[in-house]
Amino acid sequence: MFIDIFNIIVSIFGILMSIGHFPQAYKIYKNKTSKDVSLITYFIFFVGSFIWLAYGIILNEVPIIISFIIGVLGSFSVLFMALKYR
Repeated sequence: MFIDIFNIIVSIFGILMSIGHFPQAYKIYKNKTSKDVSLITYFIFFVGSFIWLAYGIILNEVPIIISFIIGVLGSFSVLFMALKYR
């Protein structure tokens, strides 16, 4: 029972943390500039999220998989927008 509740809490907060990339991507898109965005930082976020996603898939841990799919998409979105509007 505790593990099930903890998995739900981890999933919710993992998703909340992962969606944090999307406001940055939107800001870049809206302003059509990414001059103040660190590409290295978002590259590290992307690689780290991708590795965590792979780890979650290997372990078949749904909370990790869900959280980091969103993290990969979010950090990739920022990188894509930053490179497009650089």
